[in-house]
This record gives sequence, C-alpha cells and structure tokens, in this order.
Amino acid sequence: MNIFNLPDLGEGLPDAEIVEWHVKEGDIVKEDQPMVSMETAKAVVDVPCPYSGVITKLHGQPGDVIDTGAILVEFDGNKTTDTPAKLKEDIVDLIDELEKELPVIQQYPKSTAELATGDDSGTVVGEMESSNKVVSDIASVGNIKIAPAVKALAKKLKVDLNDVIPTGVGGVIRPSDIRLADTMKSQTPQDTAKPVVTTPTPVVEPVRATIVTPSIVNDEWQQVKGTRRAMARIMTSAHAQIVPTTIMDDADIHKWATGEDITARLIRAMVKGVAAEPALNSWFNGEKLARRIISHVDVGIAVDTPDGLFVPTMRNCEQRDASQVRAGMNTIKEQVKARSIPAADMKDFTIMLSNFGVFAGRYATPMITPPCVAIMASGKLLQEVVPVLGGFEVHRMIPLSLTFDHRAVTGGEAARFLAAVIKDLNKSR
Repeated sequence: MNIFNLPDLGEGLPDAEIVEWHVKEGDIVKEDQPMVSMETAKAVVDVPCPYSGVITKLHGQPGDVIDTGAILVEFDGNKTTDTPAKLKEDIVDLIDELEKELPVIQQYPKSTAELATGDDSGTVVGEMESSNKVVSDIASVGNIKIAPAVKALAKKLKVDLNDVIPTGVGGVIRPSDIRLADTMKSQTPQDTAKPVVTTPTPVVEPVRATIVTPSIVNDEWQQVKGTRRAMARIMTSAHAQIVPTTIMDDADIHKWATGEDITARLIRAMVKGVAAEPALNSWFNGEKLARRIISHVDVGIAVDTPDGLFVPTMRNCEQRDASQVRAGMNTIKEQVKARSIPAADMKDFTIMLSNFGVFAGRYATPMITPPCVAIMASGKLLQEVVPVLGGFEVHRMIPLSLTFDHRAVTGGEAARFLAAVIKDLNKSR
C-alpha cells in the first residue's frame, strides 16, 4: 500500500482545494495520468498520478481543502523512489510558467471615491477585486475559453457553458464563474409578464424595501479558502503576538492645493515621522526581546479585496517623490488585480499604512503584522469648523489612527511620531 501526500503546490502554500477528481476508487491508473485538479491561491493545477497501480482510497471530495502534507490518495501498486520530488518540482515549474504567461487580469469599476475625485483616495482599497487563480491549459470550446479542470467542474455541476459569464482575461471561464452559474440556475426564475390592469382611479401602493441577497449568502457554514484563509492565519498569529495600543488625532489639510495626491502626502509624512522617531520603523522579536531599527522605509500598504487582505510593499519610500509614489501605487494596483505580486514584495515591510476611510469610519485600531511594530491608518476626510483669529473657518481634516506594539515602542515615541506626521500634513507642500 502506497500513500501519496499532497505536495507543496507553490512557495510554502499551506493547503489546496480539490476541484475535480479524474479518477475513482478501484481505477487502474498509470504513472503521470491526470489524477486530480487542485486549486490554490495561485493556480488550478492538474496533479498527475505519482505511481502506477490501483486507487484504493481517495481522501476528500470536490470543494474540500487539503493541508499540504496530508494524505490525498492511497494506492496499491509500485512506487518509484524519485517521483514525489520530481512531481513537486514539475508543479512548481508549471505554476511559475503560468504566472508569467497566463495572468488572469480583471478590470473592475472604480470605487465611489475614485469616481468622485478622479483618483484613489489614498491606499489601494475600495471596490477592487482581484483574480485568485491562474488557469492552466486553456482550451477553446467554440467561442468559450476554459481549462480542462474547470470544464470538468461544469460537467459535474451540470452547468451549461453558454450560461456562464466569464470573468477571466480574454473571456476565460474561472471556477468561481461555474459556481456562480450553478447557484443562479438553482434559483426559480421569476415570471416577468405583468397583467394590464385598467382602473378608473390610480391606486398608490406603499413603498416596500427590496432586499437583494448576494449569492454567497446561504445561511450555511462555508470553508474559508484561498487568500482569505491565509489572512485568517496571519491575523490569528498577529493577535497572539502583538501588544497593541492606539493613539488618534486629526491633520488639518486646508492648505493643500486642489487635487493633491493623498497617498503621496501620507507616505511622505510617515517618512518625516520616522525621521523624528526611528523606533516606529523597526522589527521586534518577542521571543528574544530584541529590536532592530531599520534605516530604510519600506511601507506595507494594506489592500482590501473581496478575496481577502493583501499587504504589498513599496520599497525605499524615503527616496521617492510624489510622482514615484504614484507610479508605485499604480504598479501595486495592477499586480493585485492580476495576482502577480512577487513573493518578495509581500514581506519585509518596515511600517504599515491603511486607508479604510475610502468607505467610512473616522478612527480605527488596525492590526500590525509582525515583525513590524506600527501601522498608521487614515479615516474618512471630514469638513470641520475650527476656530481662527477673529472667528471660525471650515477646514478639511484627515483623521489618523496609529497602532503600535507597546513592547517595542513607548507612548512618547508614538506620540512624537504622530506629531511629526501631522506637522508635515498640515503644510501646503
């Protein structure tokens, strides 16, 4: 009896979801025959049979999440000694090729704040979605572009491909498109025909609210998968390690010129804050009680998507001017949409920035990701009445929240950092 454990399908990915089995228990299989399609945060990958023999047991059903290293299949047959290592190497090479050649990029509408201002209102947050799959072996069925594994999923769910709305680049159908079509076909269609009623006197009906329920709401427990699963792990770890404290204040930006880049100003102000109090731009090792204050400012920028939270890094912000910050932000946006952020750019940031104010909210207590010790967040811009010499004026204000790890940073250091940030934001340029 041979046991095949799920290999690492990427760079340290902790698990993968079963999309479709291509074999069943009792099947006689050959080495390298397609065995199962697995979906990770990066790709839909067809995993081949590692051995020739008879399938004795399949561990998991379509939709189940299997941990890396957990038992996937049991075989009765001959085992080759070098196949698992070669399989892992081949899969990693395949994913690397797919990420370079077949990025699934989606264009989504801008957020309300972006439409209102003509630009984003800070960090890359808002109604930006991103693909979490790279689809391999795209084939065309008529005018439909679909991977074999996704086509198998449609067949299993009895979804007509002509009823599926593709969301991948170039009209590629993704697994999520199949699942959405399956959800929609299970709903009873409504009769749109309306009888003509003739009455001598118009009858005014009371206005009733109509609740539109998203397709993901079904009152059932759902497995957290992909990017959201990774986010849950990171947040759990952060909560267990950090000793957070938050201070809050407002910056008066009434002197700013019309159309100033908010993100560029926030990052510049953070650099000024680090110059005033370097302790906020550091890493902390809780086990060794050691702190490393870092000379360069690499800002981890919180990016919200429906799939979960990303924190790509903008390097060497102390050397960037406003135009370079904007160019970096545009690159980050495209990489998040395409799910093509290099692994090296998702770590080693030295301080963090978030802008939840695109939606709502004045202040917050944002989470720090270790080994960082600080995150600054900006809230929704407000118009406030402020006293001036001889009267009152209405000024635009940015609410700021600074959460810091109190093991590594004192309250005085955090307050001086925030004061330097506000001082820079209060300037006209």
